[in-house]
Amino acid sequence: MLSMARHALGMRVAVPLDAIRWFIANTPPSRKAPQDVTIGTKPPAVSVGATVDLMGTTVRAGAAIRVDRIEIGEETFKVALRISDVTMKVLGDSATPVAGLIKSGALDLSKPGNLAKFMPKRPAVLVEAHDDMVVLDLMQNPKFAANDRVRKLLGTVTPVLQVSSMSTEGDFLVLQLKASPFGLPRAFNAARALASG
Repeated sequence: MLSMARHALGMRVAVPLDAIRWFIANTPPSRKAPQDVTIGTKPPAVSVGATVDLMGTTVRAGAAIRVDRIEIGEETFKVALRISDVTMKVLGDSATPVAGLIKSGALDLSKPGNLAKFMPKRPAVLVEAHDDMVVLDLMQNPKFAANDRVRKLLGTVTPVLQVSSMSTEGDFLVLQLKASPFGLPRAFNAARALASG
């Protein structure tokens, strides 16, 4: 609590990673979702591990993920990620082409963005990928973009309050907030629209 209060004084929100771990552990399992997810810290990055199905091959994957840039507004929700220390290990005796590539070391894991760029079923939210960077835009998800309440809420909050950066410290995920009073008129208009809607 003291740590969270100290961060709050500096316009930061400190989220205990244990809370995120609890949420993941208590989320109903899905056949397509990553399994055995682990979350740790490698400041300023988050270290993530998971067992995933990669084109029919069961793989234990891990990486350090650092948030490089955040752009949130009524029309955009972009997050640019820097991905490093990528590891992949084939589980079991799979003989698929993907398993062969991983076991042979032919994949350049130092540039995961280049691998993501050529995914056979690239998700719509993946708008940019190169070298160690991946850019996601949640507004490219039709369900997210079509949610008028979410868009109006973003239009109300983001003109006056933005998340300027995200990092880790200790066992906390720290969100740095940035306030701007110049966006108050836009926020008031958006709030009226949200209330009337």
